[in-house]
Amino acid sequence: MRKIVGYFEGTDSTLLTALVCDGIDTVPVSNGYDNHGSDVRLINDQNRYDLLIGYLHKVYAPETHVETHFRFQDVVHSCRTYSIPLVLEVPNALKERARELMDDPPEVVRFVDPSDMLDVVREILTGADE
Repeated sequence: MRKIVGYFEGTDSTLLTALVCDGIDTVPVSNGYDNHGSDVRLINDQNRYDLLIGYLHKVYAPETHVETHFRFQDVVHSCRTYSIPLVLEVPNALKERARELMDDPPEVVRFVDPSDMLDVVREILTGADE
């Protein structure tokens, strides 16, 4: 069975193209605000992904400026419940600040430098990172 990667809007097209060329299906996922694809909060056993990828700002909404009814905890909950790794593209220099924003994220969340995204995603999908 082919692996399925859910990606948030704006994910690097070169990364997505490389995954498709690797035989991996890529499917758009919405944070519930941008309507980019299936709402990430509706993930269940029947429509689960093998991996979710995107930028930090797609899963982290400001709590006081815009009413989105979307919280990063919702994404993390879905990922934890269904054991779906969430790979967020964050430059190395900003990883610690990203971790602080998410208030000690669980192991399913990984912050990865843009230059390492393809290698890390491939490792996760092949089980080489375990």
